[in-house]
Amino acid sequence: MAFLINAAASSSSSSLPRSSTDNQNHYTYQVFLSFRGEDTRSHFTDHLYTALCDRGIETFRDADKLRRGEEISAALLKAIEGSRVSVIVFSQNYASSRWCLDELVKILECRKSKGQEVIPVFYKVDPSHVRHQTGAFGDAFATLDQCKYKDRVGIWREALSDAANLSGWTYEEDRSEAEFIKMIVGDLSARVVNSSYDLDVAKHPIGLESCVQDVNSLLKVKENIVRMVGIWGTGGIGKTTIAKAVFNSIRHKFECCCFLTDVRSKDLAQLQETLLSDILNSSLKVSSVDQGVSFIKTRMRHKKVLLILDDVSDSSQLDKLVPFPNCFGLGSRILITTRDKRWLITHEVDEVYEVKMLNDHLALELFNLHAFRRNKPPSNYLELTRRAVHYAQGLPLALIVLGSHLFCKSRDEWEATLDGCKGEDPHIEIINVLKISYDALGVDLKRYFLDIACFFKGKYVDNVKPVLEACYNLKSLTSIAQLQQKALIRIDYETFKGGRIWMHDLIEEMGKQIVRQEGESGERSRLWNYDDVDYVLTDNIGTNKIKGIQVEGQLGKTICLNAKSFSEMKNLRYFFSSDSVHYSGNIDYLSNDLRWLNWSGCSIQFFPSNFHPRKLVALNIPYSRFIRLWEGLKNFPVLTSMDLRGCRFLTELPNFTGIPNLKELNLYGCESLVEVHQSVGSLHKLVTLNLEGCYNLVKLPSEISLKSLLALDLSDCTRCLAPVLLQLVNSLFSARACQHRSGAVVGGVP
Repeated sequence: MAFLINAAASSSSSSLPRSSTDNQNHYTYQVFLSFRGEDTRSHFTDHLYTALCDRGIETFRDADKLRRGEEISAALLKAIEGSRVSVIVFSQNYASSRWCLDELVKILECRKSKGQEVIPVFYKVDPSHVRHQTGAFGDAFATLDQCKYKDRVGIWREALSDAANLSGWTYEEDRSEAEFIKMIVGDLSARVVNSSYDLDVAKHPIGLESCVQDVNSLLKVKENIVRMVGIWGTGGIGKTTIAKAVFNSIRHKFECCCFLTDVRSKDLAQLQETLLSDILNSSLKVSSVDQGVSFIKTRMRHKKVLLILDDVSDSSQLDKLVPFPNCFGLGSRILITTRDKRWLITHEVDEVYEVKMLNDHLALELFNLHAFRRNKPPSNYLELTRRAVHYAQGLPLALIVLGSHLFCKSRDEWEATLDGCKGEDPHIEIINVLKISYDALGVDLKRYFLDIACFFKGKYVDNVKPVLEACYNLKSLTSIAQLQQKALIRIDYETFKGGRIWMHDLIEEMGKQIVRQEGESGERSRLWNYDDVDYVLTDNIGTNKIKGIQVEGQLGKTICLNAKSFSEMKNLRYFFSSDSVHYSGNIDYLSNDLRWLNWSGCSIQFFPSNFHPRKLVALNIPYSRFIRLWEGLKNFPVLTSMDLRGCRFLTELPNFTGIPNLKELNLYGCESLVEVHQSVGSLHKLVTLNLEGCYNLVKLPSEISLKSLLALDLSDCTRCLAPVLLQLVNSLFSARACQHRSGAVVGGVP
């Protein structure tokens, strides 16, 4: 059966599942060590504690001062409750301590109430002796005053028996203690250190557990063979969610793990590089798909791997990422999600798990959790709720979006919304359901949504935020949060990298379809398809309706510009062309409404004389053929960033007096540049100035007043006279250091 998936979940994503009580962020410690001090404190437990800390595992080991009186201290109780995993070191005299036994009882309580993981270590004791309190272990337990603790003895016995029945590690006398500790630390590291990279699954995991169990039973993880399993179902049904939950549940059992997201839309060589990096823990570069296949075939044969390929849309993707199962070591598992069963059959997977639509009961529960924030609707909404669930056709994504939209709405609003869902085609009904939230957005939020659907899915929030704020009069973070509340997008947070914006494929396609319905290519507000952009620019059919263009290149193709290519695009605000797009020709006009221009490899030699975009925030034209930007003085009052990297034909810079808010100026590799305009020396807000690789640079501003400058690179500016360089450097440093290519520190503050 299907179940609740995260709102607007893409076919990819990534963090620890919210459904799990095992949420990394809720724990103070990753490991709590329970042990008998007099038995193991000064050797085994001390060595284990040190090894765990050295591995970066936050570990709690109590001090004797916490054990005073008849009761466990509050600090010790708090430490147990605040730990993700409890490791119990059963030694010969463990059961002679009432504190150890009460500690054990508390640990097992947390296992039941909080889902805490508990792992026993049987250090020089037999697990059966712990289970039945026999042998030397039982003798130690018998030393306790059975009368004094008669109310506790039964509880302690039950706890010892329960703990001894758990899977753990047993130390044998003839084994190397160092190797034993290394094994424990390796296993715990996989469970707790890497768990911070677990994938975010679902807010309300209805039906998830049974799906995970079904897939795990098909994977047969305990068998030492290589096995491939497919997860198949329609878009929005929860395939990715199942895959992520399965990944989180078994990843600690594998030597290496890799979750390749959104395979459908990513470059194969890039995917191969990610796979090799994750499995081999290396920075191996893949220059071609064929080379990637060779690497996969030859370098992973001895690795026990868990590999997830999410949202496969073509058999070639499987051929290039899993050429054959035995590319990977024994015990490896490959899990593939797809909407098309053909690819699974063609690749001869061992089993296929079909994800079904939610049944009426679960669909109703899922919808209620989003529409009312509880399991059951108010009695006067019961019939409306059933209607809503009917329109969603048991598709989790549709239930989430519709429920989120109807939250806190009146009965009249419910009636109007549900009337708009009617349609003879079930597919159209689902699309209508998804479109409801879009239709309810304000004008600016609709623009935000369409920009994300057409341009920014999968991009980092920190990169998208300044673009959206430049193009609209809304604070982007507030607007992004509103789109999240509507379940139209999701933010996936990655370690060190910040959050990515994701939306489900169905919602993305809905947004793009809204734009397509605006008219022919030249009549649409946004263009993202290479062929559409080529057609509009080459045939001069653009209109003032076009607000944004983003284009990626196609191998062997060139877009031929002419004087009139942009002449009718008076309202163009956003233009982004990647370095893979090739251009030829020149233009006579570029929109004065531009807010963000990112045109790598631009073929023009200078901007049109009538180019005066006073609201332009970013001017990024790296590796372009500019000889000069413009003549005379132009005013760009809000321009903060200029990236002219690699403009090797650029011979002169314009007057910067009209750009008072410029913060970043990158002239790296402008090898024909001879002089930096005098006005650059008066850019009081300039933070970064990169002149590296300006080999022919001779003249810098004679008057320098760069009050905000924090970073300056003069590497390879060998023709500049030393006094000029020193004047620039000495004027800088009320802040940072500057280093010449020679390695000499010219001046600065650490």
